[in-house]
Amino acid sequence: MLTSVDTDLLRVLADPLRLRIVTLLAKETLCSTHLIEETGARQTNLSNHLKVLREAGVVETEPCGRFTYYRLKPDAIAALAGQFADLADSARATAENNVKRSCP
Repeated sequence: MLTSVDTDLLRVLADPLRLRIVTLLAKETLCSTHLIEETGARQTNLSNHLKVLREAGVVETEPCGRFTYYRLKPDAIAALAGQFADLADSARATAENNVKRSCP
């Protein structure tokens, strides 16, 4: 049973703007122009955040003419959700079995 969470991915998603981008991309595939309109971020700031998300394997790109569309990779989010589910299962088992370390 897995009892830890991918901390690198958590750091990536901990940034409020990146989390907002991921939330928007969960609903639809968007180009950077749409993301700028939705988030109010500046182009360079948004591009830097999208690069971090791409490198973390959270989003993928799709060229379309002179635009680049961004799409959320659901497997990356599902893997993280699975890790949290494993932690919750472990915590339930610990509580049900009253597992605790005795004090010295």
